[in-house]
Amino acid sequence: MLTLSHILKALAPAAQYQIQQDFEIACGCVDSRCVTEKGLFVALKGENTDGHQFVDQAFANGAVLALIDHAIDSKFPVIDLSQDSFVLPKNTPFSLQTTDALTSLQTLAKYWRQQHNLVVIGITGSVGKSSTKELTASVLRSQMKTLRNPGNMNNEIGLPLTLISLTEEHKVAVLEMGFYVAGEIKLLCEIAQPQVGVVTNVGTVHAERAGSIEAIARGKAELVESLPAAPDGLVILNFDDPLVKDMAKQTQSRVFYYGLDPEADLWADEVESRGLDGIRCRMHYQDESLYVTAPLIGRHSVYTMLRAAAVALNLGMDWGSIFEAFKDNRVQLRIVTVQTASGALLIDDTYNASPDSTMAALNLLDDLKGRKVAVLGDMLELGRYEEAGHNKIGMRASEVADEIVLVGTRSLMTRDAAIENGFPAEMVHWFSDHRGATAYLLENLKSGDIALVKGSHSMHMEKIVSALEDGN
Repeated sequence: MLTLSHILKALAPAAQYQIQQDFEIACGCVDSRCVTEKGLFVALKGENTDGHQFVDQAFANGAVLALIDHAIDSKFPVIDLSQDSFVLPKNTPFSLQTTDALTSLQTLAKYWRQQHNLVVIGITGSVGKSSTKELTASVLRSQMKTLRNPGNMNNEIGLPLTLISLTEEHKVAVLEMGFYVAGEIKLLCEIAQPQVGVVTNVGTVHAERAGSIEAIARGKAELVESLPAAPDGLVILNFDDPLVKDMAKQTQSRVFYYGLDPEADLWADEVESRGLDGIRCRMHYQDESLYVTAPLIGRHSVYTMLRAAAVALNLGMDWGSIFEAFKDNRVQLRIVTVQTASGALLIDDTYNASPDSTMAALNLLDDLKGRKVAVLGDMLELGRYEEAGHNKIGMRASEVADEIVLVGTRSLMTRDAAIENGFPAEMVHWFSDHRGATAYLLENLKSGDIALVKGSHSMHMEKIVSALEDGN
């Protein structure tokens, strides 16, 4: 487990210091309200507040140490790590002052990862990163001690916080790596030093910031470029996505393809959606063909299964262990089902939305039996792909749904595309925000209806689900 002496070796390697009492660090946190016993609090300055204002609150909540980068008003000692020599306090808590708290956290995480002999798996892509991380970690955990970054801790803060939780018992770490701007995944790879990389796909998520789908592909490719050369490095690529498939040209690692094409190393066919009861498919690998089922929702989840299986096979797991892990797995998916007060069934996929993920959700809706209502909010950050993305969703919704409820100004494009594709105009209802849509659905959603609710996070579509569940 990480200790004070480890932190000092990482952050003040040239200093002369005296430790009067060494102690363990259980975990790291940047929110003083979420600190646990034996925690490390990293004080960061955000858009709205500065964590340095809450150092003593973090200590009150159980933190034993804080990383800071400027003077603070605290009743506890502060040790300046820029000094040539210093004496550490005998009692906790106290703060260590560095030139930059975030950089220090990243330096510490990189140092701590280097102290451990384990396999690190980096996962990136536009859609499916989280479900792939969860399923992969769950499968590997059935055979070996596995670390994963919880929730969406996939950035320059969350990934280092995850790594400092490493212990010598861990044999593998499964790390989701997010992308917003060029160089971000390269930085994460410098910290985590993965030997295995998995790329899910390349889509238009965050195109507004990245600029183009080509720029997104270049950003995702930073993972494959950062892997060690074969035989130490392995990259697992989506054979069915041309932009991902071509990343094989950008790595010296061994390449392993997955997909629905028989030319892939691991491929699947006979994909059968069983609605909310999961999916079934036949997987092919080398000379074997095997049927497998998993409690994952939607036909698109076959790719999640392929990725997890590809990692597990390459780490030496046998098919029997992989399939048993699939059956027993309860991955924390973002899609959940909720029963409304009126008796309707809601498919709650409100975490976020892109054209690809919304298309997958609509395909799931298509697999279900009942009167279907597509409740769709604006998809944000699509940049130059905004009109095409909303048009594509409007056309697919018109093919799947019996009624369409739309939220936000951009969804007017969705409405127009649905109507142009022959959907009855009187069955499309548009609202400027979630409140109008909620009021309409409370009045009109009936027992037996199945409603998909999806939109970008800032559209607050989750408030629609909450209101319908409560009935008010």
